[in-house]
Amino acid sequence: MNQTETGSKSYLFSIVLVAVLGGLLFGYDTAVISGAEKGLQAFFIGASDFAYTDFMHGFTSSSALIGCIIGSALSGLFASNLGRKKSLVAAGIFFFLSALGSYYPEFLFFERGHADFNLLIAFNLYRVLGGIGVGLASAICPMYIAEVAPSNIRGTLVSWNQFAIIFGQLVVYFVNFMILGDHTNPLIEKTAEGIYAVLPSSDAWTIATGWRYMFVSEAVPAGLFTLLVCFVPETPRYLALSGRDDSALAVLSRINGAAKAKTILAEIKATADEKTERLFTYGVMVIFVGIMLSVFQQAVGINAVLYFAPRIFESMNMGNPMVQTVIMGIVNISFTLVAVFTVEKLGRKPLLISGSIGMAVGAFGVALSNLCDLPAIVAVLSIMVYSASFMFSWGPICWVLIAEIFPNTIRGAAVAIAVAFQWIFNFIVSSTFVPMYNMSAGGMGDKFGHMFAYALYGIICVAAALFVWKLVPETKGKTLEDMSNLWKKKK
Repeated sequence: MNQTETGSKSYLFSIVLVAVLGGLLFGYDTAVISGAEKGLQAFFIGASDFAYTDFMHGFTSSSALIGCIIGSALSGLFASNLGRKKSLVAAGIFFFLSALGSYYPEFLFFERGHADFNLLIAFNLYRVLGGIGVGLASAICPMYIAEVAPSNIRGTLVSWNQFAIIFGQLVVYFVNFMILGDHTNPLIEKTAEGIYAVLPSSDAWTIATGWRYMFVSEAVPAGLFTLLVCFVPETPRYLALSGRDDSALAVLSRINGAAKAKTILAEIKATADEKTERLFTYGVMVIFVGIMLSVFQQAVGINAVLYFAPRIFESMNMGNPMVQTVIMGIVNISFTLVAVFTVEKLGRKPLLISGSIGMAVGAFGVALSNLCDLPAIVAVLSIMVYSASFMFSWGPICWVLIAEIFPNTIRGAAVAIAVAFQWIFNFIVSSTFVPMYNMSAGGMGDKFGHMFAYALYGIICVAAALFVWKLVPETKGKTLEDMSNLWKKKK
């Protein structure tokens, strides 16, 4: 058979590969803070006009997430009005400008190397700008892949987006490790409640320069993504919804073959009344399920571990925390592959439920090791179990379901709402983690905070498993057009 009859797998995989680069940037941007945050903290502790507190550092470490909320909330407008492709170009530009601005927040207005409150605001604004790019990419990359992929391999291809996210995090762990080199993270001591000072023996290069190199390293993949995405096609579903049937058929034919393309286009057109369908046309439950998938993906606490991994491992006194962070990144990417290769065989629900249980075991293991003062290796292994369980379940499968479960006619708006909730809870979890982790009580000291944080995440993991079991539909093998009928029946 020729490609006119069967479609071109190489063409499909090439455009999906470009789209998943957006996922890589998503992972890169959100995890770069893990290596940079201690140097950044020491830099702003030296500010002349204000005291840099725990709360401020938690906010600064998480400020990109405000942009993620904005970007994801606007992603529906971007996707519906500009199209999926142009929205990804915009995301790439935001990534690129944020990388340069975070490297040199003093640009035009401030004295280089002089920390003050105005510079802190400027730095956070650049991080918010990158977050807008992440928010757009997080909603539109899986949407783009889902809308170009044949139904029998859609789950696998969307799962590659999560693989790219984790791969981006692993890459930046390595990049941060290489940038740090022989230099050391600054030594910081608490001088009062929530107030810190930098010890004189700290490495000055890390405080003045190291964190800057970590942020600017993102400019390379951001520039590459922005360039490559200009060469991919718009999705056939967006083209059909915009009345460009000939263009939609051309893309579908290259992917699926001429005969099948006509059938798929007819199915799309049958559900293509996007401009007149309201958000709750298919009932409240579909929106509720989408929102709660996003809420649970973040409320289980995974990003608190990813963003602050070096700090967590350092508190366990088990060697070089950056090395352990890299090892965790390798474990994460390995278990993400489990989802990629099993999602079409096992289905979405079994992976989510088993992952929730594994995460609960890991989280309770960390809590128990702090409560009972167990050897540090128990906590390290428990964190690895917790993280690995997320990577084959809630990490990729949540994105697969968010890209799948909404009917064509409300997908842009519904995905935007669901992903916005994801980033809202990401911000809540990430900004509260440091103060919660450092809480003291009774004879346990800081260990109380360590125990409390992970016990709370473990309880939420159990609740997540129950939610999936009771309310989430299985979407394995269903077309995107099938979702309209599925939710009409549940209405």
